[in-house]
Amino acid sequence: MQRVDGAGPIPAHLAGGIVALGNFDGFHLGHQAVVGAAVARARAEGRPALVATFDPHPIRYFRPDAAPFRLTTLDQRERLFAAAGVDAMVVFRFDEELAALSAEDFVQARLLAALRVGGVVTGEDFTFGRARSGDVTSLRAWGRAHGFSTDAVAPVMLDGETISSSRIRAALIAGDPETAARLLTRPYTLQGVVQHGDKLGRTIGYPTANLDMGEYLRPAYGIYAVRGRLDDGRVLDGAANLGIRPQFDPPKELLEPHFFDFDGDLYGQRLTVELIDYLRPEAKFDSLDALVTQMDADCLRARQILSSHNPA
Repeated sequence: MQRVDGAGPIPAHLAGGIVALGNFDGFHLGHQAVVGAAVARARAEGRPALVATFDPHPIRYFRPDAAPFRLTTLDQRERLFAAAGVDAMVVFRFDEELAALSAEDFVQARLLAALRVGGVVTGEDFTFGRARSGDVTSLRAWGRAHGFSTDAVAPVMLDGETISSSRIRAALIAGDPETAARLLTRPYTLQGVVQHGDKLGRTIGYPTANLDMGEYLRPAYGIYAVRGRLDDGRVLDGAANLGIRPQFDPPKELLEPHFFDFDGDLYGQRLTVELIDYLRPEAKFDSLDALVTQMDADCLRARQILSSHNPA
């Protein structure tokens, strides 16, 4: 699996590929259908299978002050694309130059000159180019004119509704990680490097691994049953506080998983945390003893939930 800069010429062995084109934040069931169609056509025609994604997200470019909303990092998407059978991920840096390209210039400069595409696969609602002037109809016309195939994949439905990143974000904000996981086909996952914190958890018997939320969407603040994964393959069950820790001053936004029956040093390690179930909102207690009593109950419930949730 290669990562390629979409602004320059593609390596020769990837030229003529079938490109799944879109943002693919979250890589949910709908995105998987688009990428799956691109991989299938590429294999049938003996061509490379590519995914072209945008980073940063166009919303971040046009609305730099927007609240964090990402469902996946670029590194996470790369791993998900590789697991789907893709040969390379092409990254279109969404900057002033890209934003200024007309739809036709995008096709000419990025798809034809840089990627030398053999085919393009998108969702039916995909738009591109300055002021979103390009769509599937115009892309098909340019494909016929320049000799590349075009396929548009219909939206994927679940429970009578279209699967979308917006629907997943709404579920997470509502404290419903189970619905988000159904749409994603996996738990919503945050990843970061474990950092040193105030070590307050250790003083009450609940040491935590602290992660900064970065550009990730903020799900409902509260206590979650979680599953952690380390780069060495270890899988850790636990409970986590996601929020601002109202019991302690000053408020500080963190994801703080406590892992059961674990006594290792995680500082500086990359940690992946899956949100399995939402237990309760954050709360401030009258005393530390009351907090510890509630945490005991939270961890017991999280253990029960995780015991019937097999890790993938």
